[in-house]
Amino acid sequence: GGMQTGRYFGTDGFRGRAGEGLTAEHAYAVGRFLGGRFSRASGKKCRVVIGKDTRRSSYMLECSLVAGLTASGADAYIMHVTTTPSVSYITRTDGFDCGIMISASHNAFADNGIKLIGPGGEKLDDGVVAELEDYLDGSGGAFPRASGRDIGASFDYVCGRNRYIGHLISLSACSFKGYKVGLDCANGSAWQIAKPVFDALGARTYVIGCTPDGLNINESGSTRPGRLCALVRERGLDCGFAFDGDADRCIAADECGNVVDGDGLMYILACRLKALGELNGSGIVATVMSNSGLEESLALRGIAMRRTDVGDRFVYAQMAASGAALGGEKSGHIIISKYGASGDGLVTAIKVLEAAAERGVSLSALLGGFTPMAQTELSVPVRDRALPFKRGLADFAERTARSCGCARVNVRPSGTERAIRIMAEGKELRGCERCVAEIARYIGDIQGCSGEICAE
Repeated sequence: GGMQTGRYFGTDGFRGRAGEGLTAEHAYAVGRFLGGRFSRASGKKCRVVIGKDTRRSSYMLECSLVAGLTASGADAYIMHVTTTPSVSYITRTDGFDCGIMISASHNAFADNGIKLIGPGGEKLDDGVVAELEDYLDGSGGAFPRASGRDIGASFDYVCGRNRYIGHLISLSACSFKGYKVGLDCANGSAWQIAKPVFDALGARTYVIGCTPDGLNINESGSTRPGRLCALVRERGLDCGFAFDGDADRCIAADECGNVVDGDGLMYILACRLKALGELNGSGIVATVMSNSGLEESLALRGIAMRRTDVGDRFVYAQMAASGAALGGEKSGHIIISKYGASGDGLVTAIKVLEAAAERGVSLSALLGGFTPMAQTELSVPVRDRALPFKRGLADFAERTARSCGCARVNVRPSGTERAIRIMAEGKELRGCERCVAEIARYIGDIQGCSGEICAE
């Protein structure tokens, strides 16, 4: 599932170290291609909307993309610093030919990425991405340069971001008055969006991670919820929400400062949607990383759960096939099909707090009946993601899980970095930890052998 699909575009767009794996020249070429391809397809001037996160390199890539687009005769509409889901929303509602988000999501600041969004707000069609890869390799033919009045223009489109903020405020059926809410914006895309939305809905907000300087993105946020949990405990807040760099993920903290991960949020939302009669009878979609306790707890409530490979595109494909209203990942990437084809951390936060405010209860009250199993995860850096699998990693993992008394184990190559991810779960945390450590050692042994012996 999660392996790099193309030469440049992996599971989550074109990712790389800014200025090394992903350069201004790459961005210019992407702009040239999209402007040429969509102008040719529609026979009229192509319109593209662009958003970016707070990384220093996002400005460089934005300028290059705009130059490439306008040189091919397309018009570029610039939303400035905004969230990935807001670009999806505006691409869809304002009839753009495509949307571009400049972000490496939850990665460290030195990385960046280009995510392409199709006209319906979903990820851009794989066929078009394959053509783009050929173009980047120099094997895809050239696009004419526009001249004279055919050269594209660029427009400030901050109005699009404001309209998206209005859309978010409209999503809660009830006021958040009386709730004290912590928000961790990860010094990223949500920094000028999360607070105004929760303020407008009546909450008292306490914000961290909202002093971006181009270098400090993701120093806190959904991948590092510790600071949010501490804030909730220190200030006696009712709950908190942490977003990642581009705000398509959300991880929460309850009133005691305990982390509520994507599985807990899916439990809350699944129960709420069932009560509203909005689950369409098709259950929910999660991934192989989701806790088996989620599956069992939902089953007791009469809600089925299907699993897919890791990656929001697989979750959404399964949701579309089965008509599911809710799907998501343990990492906090949650899709509510009523509001879009990919995750939105702010929508998730609003809908979770709405479920609490509707009944006037705390977040932990909504988690009643959810009993997760013990679960341990580990990432092992590797030179070659495929080699350990050729050397019997999957069989070894299954045997180890059985001997450690684990109920389930999963080993998979990462889709975004050179690493193998290991997850084990069972009744006892000690057994899970032993299982994961032994599998990590096995991967290390395979890598440690000299090249001659390793040669397949």
